[in-house]
Amino acid sequence: MYHHIKVEPVSPVIGAEISGVDLTAPLDDKVIAEIRQALLDHLVVFFRDQAIGFDHHTAFARRFGELHVHPGAALRGNNAELVRIYADEKSKVVAGERWHSDLTCDPLPPMGSILHMHVLPSCGGDTQFTSAYAAYDALSDRMKAYLEGLTAHHDGTRVFSTAYAGKENADKVSYPKADHPVVVRHPETGRKLLFVNPEYTIRINELGEAEGEAVLKFLYSQIGLPQYSTRFRWRPNSIAFWDNRSAMHIAVWDYFPQTRLGYRATIKRTAPPTA
Repeated sequence: MYHHIKVEPVSPVIGAEISGVDLTAPLDDKVIAEIRQALLDHLVVFFRDQAIGFDHHTAFARRFGELHVHPGAALRGNNAELVRIYADEKSKVVAGERWHSDLTCDPLPPMGSILHMHVLPSCGGDTQFTSAYAAYDALSDRMKAYLEGLTAHHDGTRVFSTAYAGKENADKVSYPKADHPVVVRHPETGRKLLFVNPEYTIRINELGEAEGEAVLKFLYSQIGLPQYSTRFRWRPNSIAFWDNRSAMHIAVWDYFPQTRLGYRATIKRTAPPTA
């Protein structure tokens, strides 16, 4: 199936490691096509021993689409194309400590994200990834029917207002909001998946507060089941590239007070999520 790269699954449900490619070198269209296929097949792909610079990082991301501008781009240390992921002994919170897809609060959430770590703690600081396909597939037919037609409200305020509090230029950060179906179809594979998460999802619009909270709590527990997930242990010059339309992830903050620094390029989606 793959003729230009080597793809080794890291779990039966989600994740694969790609080798046989140098991301500092120009990549022809056939290699990019196989990486894209591996991403669709495995939801998140990992690369090892890739000593890429910022230019390599953004050039590689652009092979998959136009780059998305993060709401926090105005913060010190960030730019319009690379989001700085940083925590040290002074950090009181870190972004992404709960299951989420990146920026589902945007009307047009990203297609995918490519994270390259620059500074790592002596141990810990892993990232877990889970399959929103598997979480949906395991639901009963009655629950699937109940969820059809429901929409959820996503709000970036509670994430960004806490994470960016007190930081330089924090007053320039906007907090996007959007409504999306609870169940969506992946635009390329056509598979159904859950599109709610405890980071950004505030409520289910068509349900009362108590009922909506109960449904969301159940769906979050479904998303977090370990059999749908994998855990990536970072090493120097490692890269993770995830399909934000089908995979969720969580940043494990178990390394305090050590430092962890990385940069993420995010790729635009071309159409909003649809059922």
